[in-house]
Amino acid sequence: MSALAFSLRSRTRGHLLIERNVLVYRHAWMTIFSGFFEPLFYLFSIGVGLGHFVGKIHGVSYASYVAPALLASSAMNGALNDALTNVFWKLRYAKVYDSVLATPLGPGDVAVGETIWAQMRGVMYAIGFIVTVAAFGLMHSWWAVLALPAAMVVGFAFAGMGIGASTFVRTWQDLELVQIVQLPMFLFSATFYPLSVYPVAIQWFVRVSPLYHAITLIRSLTLGTVGPFQLVDAGYLVALGLAGIWLARRRMSRLLLA
Repeated sequence: MSALAFSLRSRTRGHLLIERNVLVYRHAWMTIFSGFFEPLFYLFSIGVGLGHFVGKIHGVSYASYVAPALLASSAMNGALNDALTNVFWKLRYAKVYDSVLATPLGPGDVAVGETIWAQMRGVMYAIGFIVTVAAFGLMHSWWAVLALPAAMVVGFAFAGMGIGASTFVRTWQDLELVQIVQLPMFLFSATFYPLSVYPVAIQWFVRVSPLYHAITLIRSLTLGTVGPFQLVDAGYLVALGLAGIWLARRRMSRLLLA
């Protein structure tokens, strides 16, 4: 069965896990929204502050160029960080899933439910960021109305990958390895400058970065440079999210049902 078909089949029970998470976090919403501020600080310090000296890129202000990249990064941070820490804690320490699997829910329901929950957190970050960017006039096209659905796709990709990766995390120290990957990806995915400034050899590595495709997708919408390649960006991100769910399902079955 394909990962997509499996996801659609499991969603009817996976929503029960989402409801549980809502109840758990109903008194800790500030914890969820705290990660929204980091990309916002980058926007004001680099996009607006440094942008005064940089000038225009591709015919728009530097802040307008950086804003969609930080929007994509915001969706990534919310989804990925929640997927890793939340699932790792429940899996290795709280043993929540041992209890969950004593109910009719299976590993697939857990993988789908936690992925959607992590995606929702990424979307929460994205909504706040979109409102801020729009208020400062950094949207340059009516295509920008699709920025939120695009952020949902970005959140899904990183939530799925995060859920899959969390099943390999054994200790809190292992999460530092994720930062070793996440921080360079944030800095070198055409976030702050065009891909053309990289050496040709490095450009090929950047092009496979999930965040690069996320940034390209959202930037094309906010700047009005939409083309057929954006379908490739979206398809690539959806495929990564589905692959992460499939991996999480297999790993959770092995870890919890062995």
